[in-house]
Amino acid sequence: MARNVYTVKQVNSYIKNMFTQDFMLNRIYVKGEVSNCKYHTSGHIYFSLKDESGTIACVMFAGQRGGLSFHMSEGQQVIVLGSVNVYEKSGSYQLYAREIRLDGEGVLYEKFQMLKQELEEMGMFAPEYKKEIPGFARRIGIVTAPTGAAIRDIMNISARRNPYVQLILFPAQVQGEGAKESIVRGIEMLESHDVDVIIVGRGGGSIEDLWAFNEEEVARAIFNCRVPVISAVGHETDTTIADYVADLRAPTPSAAAELAVWDYRQYAAYLNECQVRMKRTMMTQIRMKRLHARDFQTRLSYQHPRYKLQEQQQRAVDLEEKLRDCMKEKVKDARHRLAIQIERMNGVSPVRKLNQGFSYVEDQDGRVIKKVSQVRKDQKFRIHVTDGVIHASVDGVEKREKLI
Repeated sequence: MARNVYTVKQVNSYIKNMFTQDFMLNRIYVKGEVSNCKYHTSGHIYFSLKDESGTIACVMFAGQRGGLSFHMSEGQQVIVLGSVNVYEKSGSYQLYAREIRLDGEGVLYEKFQMLKQELEEMGMFAPEYKKEIPGFARRIGIVTAPTGAAIRDIMNISARRNPYVQLILFPAQVQGEGAKESIVRGIEMLESHDVDVIIVGRGGGSIEDLWAFNEEEVARAIFNCRVPVISAVGHETDTTIADYVADLRAPTPSAAAELAVWDYRQYAAYLNECQVRMKRTMMTQIRMKRLHARDFQTRLSYQHPRYKLQEQQQRAVDLEEKLRDCMKEKVKDARHRLAIQIERMNGVSPVRKLNQGFSYVEDQDGRVIKKVSQVRKDQKFRIHVTDGVIHASVDGVEKREKLI
């Protein structure tokens, strides 16, 4: 007969899958007394839950510590929300805790979860309904106790960040009988006083102390408020219905003041820096415009009629000089040609011939006598020699043949 044999790992894996597939074990509330509680250096918390019938091992990993708002100790009655699963290495099952509440808070916590689910299904937590917090609020409404630490923290931070912001306090009852009605009246009253933003909050406490901010009336008043609302309830680990409905959640009242009041000193420094940068930019622009103006002035001066006239005058002077030079060249050339002609004339000049020992004869009318046929006997004539003129008459003529 064949038998199926399984390894320990296979059995443990099979059992683990059974636990994983069980819907109830994936999200279960377990009530019991804390025992063997150990805070590990890694941040994990190991403990057991026991009652009169038995014990179950539990662990809360460091990443889930946000679900624990108190320090666990031996003997506390608690309610643990988590999942039951198998640790394969040891083959044992244990409760993996996600949230831990004291047992006295159990009923309120269940009520909190039910209201939270109901309002979430109605869309009151939807981001599209969240209003933007103004960046430069001038009037800030505050709904909180008039004597608590919350209002003192808000006032101190507001005075430090921006002393010019006006704070309007509605002294609300934030705990006990009539607290929810007081908070609702405060929201409605401040909304009618034209504030820019409303801070609703108080200091930390137990779930009973903070319960007024888990009431549906308060949630609806915040949701219906036309003015942006910042919730600032408790410490960082405390979360209320008001936090989910509000337009912005602040972990503490001090943080709410930081978010609502813009830092005047920061913007004053920013404005001073802008002023310096603007002045530097203006001076740069002025220098550039002056350079451009000088450039345009220079260009314009070239087009001024005075400079045009000077340019024409200079051109006339240049032409005059050119004309003078041309005339000088012409005169020089003419003189040169004249000198050549003079030399040529000197070569045939009778005066020069006379100076060389020659003479010439002319009649009484000034005609030069070159041939004997031009004179007759007893005719008067003049003989020009080097130093004067000789007056004579023809005594006779003798014709002969040409020498050449």
